[in-house]
Amino acid sequence: MWLFPVVLFIIAADKPKLMKVKVNDEITVSVPKDWLPMEVEDIIQRYPSVRAPLIAYTNQERVADFSVNISATQWPDDDIELAKKFFKAGLVNIFDRVDMIEEGIHEVHGKKLIFFEFESRISGNRQQEGTKDPVLRYTYIQYFIEAGKAIVFSFNCPKHDRELWQETARAMMQQVRIK
Repeated sequence: MWLFPVVLFIIAADKPKLMKVKVNDEITVSVPKDWLPMEVEDIIQRYPSVRAPLIAYTNQERVADFSVNISATQWPDDDIELAKKFFKAGLVNIFDRVDMIEEGIHEVHGKKLIFFEFESRISGNRQQEGTKDPVLRYTYIQYFIEAGKAIVFSFNCPKHDRELWQETARAMMQQVRIK
């Protein structure tokens, strides 16, 4: 009889503790309480693009991160099925290998979002020093499509840390709020 409350306590203790972060007037997300906003150097290294993320957070060890960005892709309409095919093709082409864990379209706080959860591999270059080993990552990425833009929510960490972060990544993605 006493075992049931103990099990409930253990389950509740394992839930990720998230804090709300206001990205802008339209978007609110949740990140782990002990995460920090990424420093400019980290953003430049991890997101080499002319379009910096709206926000980017990382864990204390700087190995897991979460970002929100506006895609450069201009959408003529809100055809979510077509957008899903487009984004999946893009993801498959970025990496040498993609092992899809789950994908689809789900509803989060009344909004439909495209999501992909996968492990990826970028093979190393045996001829180039410093890039000989493959890069293996776990990623959970979701897209909110509306006419004219796509908002991208992305979580990633090393593949070997997937078990440590997967529940947190899923919880973070379920806490996204878009007005």
